[in-house]
Amino acid sequence: MATHKGSEGTVKVGSNTVAEINSFTVNESAETIETTNLASTSRTYVAGLTSWDGSLECFWDETDTTGQGAMTSGAEVTLNIYPEGATSGDQYATGTAIITAISTSNGDNSSNVTAAFTFQGTASLTWGAVS
Repeated sequence: MATHKGSEGTVKVGSNTVAEINSFTVNESAETIETTNLASTSRTYVAGLTSWDGSLECFWDETDTTGQGAMTSGAEVTLNIYPEGATSGDQYATGTAIITAISTSNGDNSSNVTAAFTFQGTASLTWGAVS
């Protein structure tokens, strides 16, 4: 069984790595369409439309203009999500997403300023291997 440390992951906007990532999440889902007929004794379903969304949290870095700075509210961006790293053979997901929300948080004087981004995928999320 392969295991991977969280520190191996990264996210890119296009080919630009997002700076100061703390964590990210990608959710994939599929709707179900009921196909039960009157003679059925159990409900039946088929797969419907698929969708994906997620979130990304970073230490805020105003100098990261091509990563964090490219993810403005309402922007449509190509996200490349690398859970296990971005070296040859590593698996990654790619898709177009709309940035739906941005939250900047300043905790107390012993914590860093963070930026959290949420996104909604548009069209399919595609998985492949880094070449």
